Amino acid sequence: MSPRAQKHLAIAAALTAVAVLVGANARLLVAAFGSQPACTLAAGAAPAKRAC
Repeated sequence: MSPRAQKHLAIAAALTAVAVLVGANARLLVAAFGSQPACTLAAGAAPAKRAC
């Protein structure tokens, strides 16, 4: 394998790894924001969010 081909293969592998990590983190962020509880009032308790 030529050095040029090795360089292209290494760059492709690095880009694939970065894409997998970004995709996994995006999926976790979507799950985290999607599972936040709604604003509920509880006697004597602080609100879950500032907007409540």
